[in-house]
Amino acid sequence: MNEGCAWSLKDRAAPEENFLTQIDLKSAVRQQRESLKALFAQPLFDLAQECAAIMDDRAAVEALLSAALKSLGTCKHLFALDTGGHQFVDNITRKGPNPAHFGRNRLDRPYMQGLGGDVDFALSEAYISRNAKRPMLTAVQVVRGADGARLGYIGADFDLRELPGTQGIYTESQDWRQIKGDPAIRGGLFAQHRAQSLMDDRLDDVLPLMAELMAEHGVFHGKLHFSSSRATIWLMDDPYVYRILNFDDLIDPDTCLAYPRRPYSERAIVPPDEVSAVFEMFRELRFADENIYLRAGSLNVINGMVAMNFSCDGSHYIRYDEFLANGLQFWFGKLL
Repeated sequence: MNEGCAWSLKDRAAPEENFLTQIDLKSAVRQQRESLKALFAQPLFDLAQECAAIMDDRAAVEALLSAALKSLGTCKHLFALDTGGHQFVDNITRKGPNPAHFGRNRLDRPYMQGLGGDVDFALSEAYISRNAKRPMLTAVQVVRGADGARLGYIGADFDLRELPGTQGIYTESQDWRQIKGDPAIRGGLFAQHRAQSLMDDRLDDVLPLMAELMAEHGVFHGKLHFSSSRATIWLMDDPYVYRILNFDDLIDPDTCLAYPRRPYSERAIVPPDEVSAVFEMFRELRFADENIYLRAGSLNVINGMVAMNFSCDGSHYIRYDEFLANGLQFWFGKLL
């Protein structure tokens, strides 16, 4: 991309850039986990200190956990285990004690792993709970006596729905990604041939109409389904709902009258005059080979990404400028 271009990515930062965090998915998860560890570690350490003198008294431990639960607003359950990992108290819940898990051996559960040696606190990876069937986290704190000997464990369960969110929305990667599809389709690739669709016969009408909708009528994401002769579009005015355009809609310029004129989005990464170029490249990929051909292609002008699905059931995600810079030889060398 021309770095001096008015549509350069670095020059056109999104207005919501303080909300869109410049990290990837894994980093966003890691960042949130570190925040939650900092939030839970001290309260559970303090609770373990109080429990240390009464770990041999079930009733006293249950009473202490019941009182502590009130100050741990996002905690679903508290429980205590002996050194062998056996639960010797009821689950302490917001609705009162629940005896269902009394006596349960939790030593082999994932949240109990990694607590050997001097490690006294662990926050589990998220998991689907056996009972509620929802994503949960469990924090476990080792209870030690005055002499440092391990006396047991205090555990706290948290429902992901109720945890405080400290992270922004991460930024999706713009690196080219290839995802292989159904092996059965790939195995029979050369036994099939492209069938001429209604859309194939009228691309001189369809492609300019789609480019017009995106450049002048507030469509920020458009997907052409070449094989089934339809399109799906998303509008800036109503981004939560997609609309389906059938073949007759796509060859009728009057369709533009159904969508009000809108200025090209200030958030768009794709320059407006490159929208048509992307769709024309779709045409090339559709007709370049009778066995390996484009079935569907989409463009999002906000994040600048092109997505494609081919007859081999492979999917590709790539930035529009990289997509336009690569010729047909690049694609047909990468599809198999």
